[in-house]
Amino acid sequence: MTPDERQAILSRARDLFNSGEYWLAHEALETVWRSIISDGNPDAARVWQGLIQGAAALLHLERGNRHGVGVVGAAALEKLAGPQRPDVEFDTVTFRARFARALAGEGDAPRLEWRVQ
Repeated sequence: MTPDERQAILSRARDLFNSGEYWLAHEALETVWRSIISDGNPDAARVWQGLIQGAAALLHLERGNRHGVGVVGAAALEKLAGPQRPDVEFDTVTFRARFARALAGEGDAPRLEWRVQ
C-alpha cells in the first residue's frame, strides 16, 4: 500500500467512523491493519486491531448487544492501552479515554481524530 493509498483509506475510515458508519469504518481500518501485518509490524497492528474492535463495539452498542459491547470493548481497550505510537495516524490516547467513557454510559461515542504531529 502506498502512502497516498493509506492516507485516502484512513481519511475515508475517519469520515465513516465519525458519521456513525461503524461497520464500514471497521472494513476500511481492516484494510490498513492487513497491510501493517504484511509489513511485519505486530506492535502497530495490535493498536490498529484495537481501533477496529472499537468500531465493532460501538456497532454492538448501537444495536443494544451488551454482551458484544463488553467482550469486544474490553479487547479494544486492552489493545489501545499505552502511549501514542508515532506510526499510528490517529490520536489513540484521547480515543481510548473517550471510548472507555462511552462504554460505561458516561459520554458520547468517541471520534477518530488525527494525531497532532
